[in-house]
Amino acid sequence: MNKPLTEQDSNYDGLDKMSTENLLRNINSEDQTVALAVESEISAIESLVEAVFSRMKNGGRLFYIGAGTSGRLGILDASECPPTFGVDDNVVIGIIAGGDIAIRKAVENAEDSVTGAWEDLLKHNPTSLDTVIGIAASGSTPYVVGALAYCNANNILTGCIVCNPNSAIANEALFPIEVKTGPEFVTGSTRMKAGTAQKLTLNMISTALMIKLGQVKGNKMVDMQLSNHKLVARGTSMIMEQLHIEEKEAKELLLTYGSVRKAVESKNA
Repeated sequence: MNKPLTEQDSNYDGLDKMSTENLLRNINSEDQTVALAVESEISAIESLVEAVFSRMKNGGRLFYIGAGTSGRLGILDASECPPTFGVDDNVVIGIIAGGDIAIRKAVENAEDSVTGAWEDLLKHNPTSLDTVIGIAASGSTPYVVGALAYCNANNILTGCIVCNPNSAIANEALFPIEVKTGPEFVTGSTRMKAGTAQKLTLNMISTALMIKLGQVKGNKMVDMQLSNHKLVARGTSMIMEQLHIEEKEAKELLLTYGSVRKAVESKNA
């Protein structure tokens, strides 16, 4: 039986005999291949982003669906969109097999349910403006395969991020992204290179979408939430630069209007 790329034997052996330095250098050497694997899929990522954007600009939402590490990475990316870009919590949504408890602990057999993801998605009342991106290193997780199949049958746009070619999930997705990261340093441990590739790809998708949706001005996060002192200081600095005013006035404007964008607009009105 041919093993999937992500399950093939590591390019290294005798890991338990390696020095700490050799372990670290060899892991790093493998990690350096990940960005190049992602680069080879930029055209596919672009196609997905454009398709998602055409829906989100009209009020559609973006859902990430996955199990285990893949599900956690989707939730991580989704949870960072509101504080970074100032969008509502229901604009980018992460769903993981087994529910919120699975974010911290593995839930037995949750990823094997073909109907589970669709049932989880129905709680959010999906529409034809929404997009569902399935995330699975293997490309075969039943929870994700089922989600995309049900979405396709209900006119919901589908995409995926997988790390094996010609997978069941990629064959189901209308916009597949196949980042072929190859064997892991520890054989089969897809939390490593495959997980890194998924994180890089998710960064690209959500950041590009938020920029295209107008949540960034120039190169600044003008709608970020002011949730701590560091972000208040960053926002104050941005206002000082844009309006050429002193720190005290900039901070007062920021705290009065609640965002860099609104503060600057108040002075330019």
